Amino acid sequence: MRARSKVDETKKAAKKWVRYSEGAERYSMGVTKFMELAKEAKAVYKVDKIVLVNCDIFDKFLETFREF
Repeated sequence: MRARSKVDETKKAAKKWVRYSEGAERYSMGVTKFMELAKEAKAVYKVDKIVLVNCDIFDKFLETFREF
């Protein structure tokens, strides 16, 4: 893998705000399921017609499902 693509990949993983399609890809789930969970986590923000999900809030929410 080239250095530039690694940098781009790292930046993408470090994003705090994502749209539904990006979040679904990032968390390896379907868009509909990601939308449901993001709303349940109260991590969804609407700005005009743009919907963003706060990944910090979503990550904390996902940790509540952790099995030991």
